[in-house]
Amino acid sequence: MAVNTGKCTEAKTALRQALAANNGNTKDKAVIAAIENLQAVNSEPAPTHKNTLMDGTWLLISAPNFPGGELLPNGKFAYTLGRLAFNMFQPTGLKLVIDRVLQPVFPLNNGEQRTHDIVVEFTIIDESFPQLSGIVRNLGVCQPISDTVLQVRFTGGILAPQDPNKINDWQAVFGQQSKPTKRTFKENLMSVVLWLMFGLVPPQGINPTTGEVAFTMERSPKGRLSILYLDEELRITRGEKGTVLVCERI
Repeated sequence: MAVNTGKCTEAKTALRQALAANNGNTKDKAVIAAIENLQAVNSEPAPTHKNTLMDGTWLLISAPNFPGGELLPNGKFAYTLGRLAFNMFQPTGLKLVIDRVLQPVFPLNNGEQRTHDIVVEFTIIDESFPQLSGIVRNLGVCQPISDTVLQVRFTGGILAPQDPNKINDWQAVFGQQSKPTKRTFKENLMSVVLWLMFGLVPPQGINPTTGEVAFTMERSPKGRLSILYLDEELRITRGEKGTVLVCERI
């Protein structure tokens, strides 16, 4: 279809304004209408096969979709560390604020597959701990299964500091990864279920040099992600549970 550049620019501006006015909530009626208007103006018929558009580093500009988030007065979202990565990293109850969420999408060696990592940059806001900044990187792989749908699976995760000069403070907070912690019966049951279903292998300790902590998922679950909109600037996706995310290329 022919693209009206002016209308497309106006539609993207309207979407950004709707997101800003509604704390990034993609369930808001104004945001939904803006997305639908943008799709009507410029809709790529086979986005999953447009590698030049797919590839790049994407920045989430809508609200994060991790469970249990708290909207702060400054417009950012707070979570516990456990909510960001299957309760794999200790201390799971550590309170963080998300600074930004990135998704690098780049081709892998086997052709159609691409990275689908979710990189969460955070700062500790728990008053009992130093104000350190770190990264949770959920490792993922995707590949097209239709013109508009990707199959996605996650294979593990990495927790790492952002500032290598604060490695001692980082180790003081995150250095006890292999030490057993008190958990409720429900948490123990969930741990067993995750191991049986997904082959989750928890962290075995912390790298004393880099401060990295990692877990793996040997039987990773497969999900589907629909691409609602894709161009040189924006990408809009919808997950299996209906969650819509809006990203811009950086």
